[in-house]
Amino acid sequence: MNTKPLSGIRVLDLTHMLSGPYGTMILADLGAETIKVEPLTGEGTRALLARDPKNSLGGMGAYFLTLNRNKQSVCVDLKSTQGLELFYQLAETADVVVDNFSAGVTQKLGIDYPRLAARNPRIITATISGFGSDGPRYQRPAFDQVVQAIGGGMSITGADPEHPTRAGIPIGDLGGGMFAVMGILAALVERNLSGRGQHVDISMLDCQISMLNYMATMHFLSGEDPHPIGNAHFVHVPYNTFKTADGFIVIAVIFDQFWDNLSEMLGDPELQREEFRGQPGRLAAKGFIEERLNAVFATNTSAHWLAALERARIPCAPVNRFSQALSDSQVLHRNMVVELRHPNGESTRGPGNPIKLSRTPGEDFSAPPLLGQHTRQVLGSLLGMPAEELDRLASNGVIA
Repeated sequence: MNTKPLSGIRVLDLTHMLSGPYGTMILADLGAETIKVEPLTGEGTRALLARDPKNSLGGMGAYFLTLNRNKQSVCVDLKSTQGLELFYQLAETADVVVDNFSAGVTQKLGIDYPRLAARNPRIITATISGFGSDGPRYQRPAFDQVVQAIGGGMSITGADPEHPTRAGIPIGDLGGGMFAVMGILAALVERNLSGRGQHVDISMLDCQISMLNYMATMHFLSGEDPHPIGNAHFVHVPYNTFKTADGFIVIAVIFDQFWDNLSEMLGDPELQREEFRGQPGRLAAKGFIEERLNAVFATNTSAHWLAALERARIPCAPVNRFSQALSDSQVLHRNMVVELRHPNGESTRGPGNPIKLSRTPGEDFSAPPLLGQHTRQVLGSLLGMPAEELDRLASNGVIA
């Protein structure tokens, strides 16, 4: 069996809901020993959809089943003196501690970076919050839709300025998790040079602003606020969604050569005007071109047009439903649909790991843990605690 790239790295996972668990899921998929430290009643995501007959398996909802594969579960009451000391001892053995608590919670619990670093100078801590650890309004509560709205992305998503629309994928939460992984990996690399850990401060709003990218620069250059234009492009034409006889396809004509190929393939004299051979002429006639293409594409099926477009080397794609995307031959070839196992032996399927490495692939996925499933194993092996001491802690409500 190949060693995974993060084998030897131990992560204490204090996360809940989506942004934090998604980040630690990536770390776990890459081989980090990821110990989910939960309150005695379990972290809140365990209950999400857990009793929904359509979206649960063996009492685990889709959220928990997906986000907590390859992890262990240890139940410790961090609000008790003994529980806090157990956590400090675990942190002494760990490389990374990740949380997505609200601002100030780690300080209140006594598990912030300065206190953990006093016990383990090599520790790396990471917090994913809505607005970061400081600033004029950093203590506001935040969830995915909140940061999508504040971050500007929602204002350019949708069909028109009157109907701002959040992204269908929760990119506010997922973006925070992804950037947290980047920050943690950067801190691990730096630790190899300095020998010391540090704190990684991830703001979901910062991530949204970063992903505005060149469009933010365009705003500063022009002084203009962009507005939503559906699936069209503000420069390229045709670049949009088009209805076929049985569905939708997209085409993306970015270069003039693509247009030449498209107009030749369709053979429509109205689309073969000389002024359309350059981007400025097509942009000026955007409405006419799109109307004409919709009329043509409506005459046959998506499969027919995609085959013709691909032969003509024109960038195109079907607008897939989940059932189509998750059965796509390229997706399956890349092992992006994997088995998600339940501890009781049942299984379903879910998304795989998108990070593919040539020498240390690590494409196996263990079941998410039952609540407290590994408490005795972890405390016994990492802290050397005897069974009778674990019994005493359990009876006193410190562990479960």
